[in-house]
Amino acid sequence: MNILVTGGAGYIGSHTCVAILQAGHMVIVADNLFNSKAETIDEIKKITGKDVVFHKADMTDEAAVDEIFRSHKLDGVIHFAGFKAVGESVEKPLNYYYNNLVSTMVLAKACLRHGVKRFVFSSSATVYGDNAIPYVETMKLQPTTNPYGETKAMSERILTDIAKANPDFFVSLLRYFNPVGAHESGLIGESPNGIPNNLMPYVTQVAKGKLKKLRVFGNDYPTVDGTGVRDYIHVMDLAEGHVVAVENLTEGVHVYNLGTGQGTSVLQLVKAFEEANNIEIPYEIVGRRPGDLPEYYADAGKAKLELDWTAKHDIFDMCRDAWRFEKNYQE
Repeated sequence: MNILVTGGAGYIGSHTCVAILQAGHMVIVADNLFNSKAETIDEIKKITGKDVVFHKADMTDEAAVDEIFRSHKLDGVIHFAGFKAVGESVEKPLNYYYNNLVSTMVLAKACLRHGVKRFVFSSSATVYGDNAIPYVETMKLQPTTNPYGETKAMSERILTDIAKANPDFFVSLLRYFNPVGAHESGLIGESPNGIPNNLMPYVTQVAKGKLKKLRVFGNDYPTVDGTGVRDYIHVMDLAEGHVVAVENLTEGVHVYNLGTGQGTSVLQLVKAFEEANNIEIPYEIVGRRPGDLPEYYADAGKAKLELDWTAKHDIFDMCRDAWRFEKNYQE
């Protein structure tokens, strides 16, 4: 298959490109490089020994998107491109609603116009909001804790309605949890611009000495040690989940959680990182972040049953691989 990966130079997108190429498919990447780097495309080629077509384009630009669809005979789209910081979405809601919703609609429109049947959407566990845990796919969506989650839930509804109206448009909605780690080569990983919003790159930058200490947002949650609990998943497990989703996509709308089914607290992850890499991580407790929930993790049984997919890596693998990338990474 020829698969368009939007946001394919980004963290999850780049690892998914590797997994797609290793599964024998072709990749076309579209990315505006807002929070990613063009050099990542070269690293994907180095890891796989295969070519990647790259278009620098914004997915809210309908003319640019249409040109990409005209230039390639596409079999499917995996849509990652979007803003993704929960805290920032609370501060800049309009940016998030515009970018994340318009990009989804522009891409879906192009798929219908050019007869591209398969659409895999990068959704998020944030669509569940303050539901009971573990989260299961049949739960009612209530992403009212932050605008980022709202954009994911709205995009899911938009794609679901399009699929209902167009039986030849097949949709897979992948709700995933907290991707961490890096490719085992150490060539690609998570390298956000500026101060990281996510925990693991913050930890690795403290380990490297780029940041003085980790800020832990809140230690008064009703959890095992008072810090937030999340379902951390190795990014390559997540990437392989996208490959099986696009390969097995059939008519209708299919929803899957991609997680490990286990919760790990912030301090448990810090301890695992210290043990895996023999490095001490200094930290300080600060106030809670707006929009954060105390605890969530996945029930990933449906993905196992229907896609034969399960996460294979543990938290120590995630910590080792993340640190290997950070040590290799040059600004």
